[in-house]
Amino acid sequence: MRGPAVKTRQREQRSVTAPGTLGTVPDTSATQRSGLRTRFRALIRELGKFGTVGGIAFAIDIVIFNVLLQADFETLIAKTISTVVATTFAFVGNRFWTWRDRAHTNMARQYTVFFVLNAIGLGIGLACLAISHYGLGQLSPVFQTQLADNISGQLVGTAAGSLFRFWSYRRFVFPAPTAPGTPSRLEHSATGTPPSSPVRDTA
Repeated sequence: MRGPAVKTRQREQRSVTAPGTLGTVPDTSATQRSGLRTRFRALIRELGKFGTVGGIAFAIDIVIFNVLLQADFETLIAKTISTVVATTFAFVGNRFWTWRDRAHTNMARQYTVFFVLNAIGLGIGLACLAISHYGLGQLSPVFQTQLADNISGQLVGTAAGSLFRFWSYRRFVFPAPTAPGTPSRLEHSATGTPPSSPVRDTA
């Protein structure tokens, strides 16, 4: 009674594991596409939150700066205060909303790195304005007009600086959490051993 069933199972085993043949390989393309879509949607959400926080911080900077000017504060002091307040708001908003699920260590260190990277982003915007106004302006006076300054400073400079901020905040201030038991890059560099390759480990 059991003979036909046993022979059927044996034939199935031979068809899968016979020498010179490959077993059934699951199709992973659909899973990979689904993973890419998930990461892309998460990146879009991060960009949206980052832009919202940045827009509010920009408005806070303008409002406080003008209020302090009306209160007879010196211009540079007023700008310093408004910048510090706006940067602090941006840090809190990004830490507790945009990247609230990212790794968080020492808040003082995070804020310091955040402030430095924000200053670099501001420098990128100023560099775009300087290249246009003083560099290209030597070739043609059209680059020294108010319209050209607004395009290079407010549009190109702000866009370039914002892209740098988004990338650097994700990379250095709010990095992705490391999986438990996985040594970090710093640990590998300290011990002198390269990180293990998933391909080699599973081979």
